[in-house]
Amino acid sequence: MNRSLDLSTAVWRKSSYSDGGASNCVEIADGYPGIVPVRDSKNPQGPALVFVAASWTSFVKGLGLGEGPRP
Repeated sequence: MNRSLDLSTAVWRKSSYSDGGASNCVEIADGYPGIVPVRDSKNPQGPALVFVAASWTSFVKGLGLGEGPRP
């Protein structure tokens, strides 16, 4: 099954988990029930990753608990 998601009118915002620097910004688009589109702000015309909302929530919670990668 090939389902294409049109994100051309998406309103993107920087994640509160981005460090705010010019080179480390993740943006997400709200308003898509059940999914979370994510992109790299340095490449806004590039591809977006689309996560199931529950998976994205688990990922963000894990980061808050210090379970993410360490520099």
